[in-house]
Amino acid sequence: MLVLVLAVLTVSFASSMRAYLEQQSHISDLHAQIDETTQDIGQLEREKRRWDDEAYVKAQARERLNYIMPGETGYMVLDENGDPLDSKDQLTDASDLPEEEPPAWWDTAWGSVEAAGFPNKDKPDTPVNKIAPPK
Repeated sequence: MLVLVLAVLTVSFASSMRAYLEQQSHISDLHAQIDETTQDIGQLEREKRRWDDEAYVKAQARERLNYIMPGETGYMVLDENGDPLDSKDQLTDASDLPEEEPPAWWDTAWGSVEAAGFPNKDKPDTPVNKIAPPK
């Protein structure tokens, strides 16, 4: 009788555990979809902000519609078949640029002062006995 009760409890626990694991898998899939949708929304918002920039609108009008500004002369480069060549140039989004900070000017200046004070820092101070001709 005890074995039968334990068997029923084990089967019940196993089915509950399987349902729990399936739900956890589904939840992780939903979180991945939410993250992907959030990234898509961010990209679309960046694109929308780019269209607020007058320079970007002008560049798109030039590229997509072949517009030119008043007073300019437009040229179209054609390939051997007479089809226009596409330009590979594109404006980049300012948020996509790397945010590398240049070294501070005083660090560079101090490095040159140290190099002037200790010119042979990497080479040992050994006298030269023989000067070899350049090769």
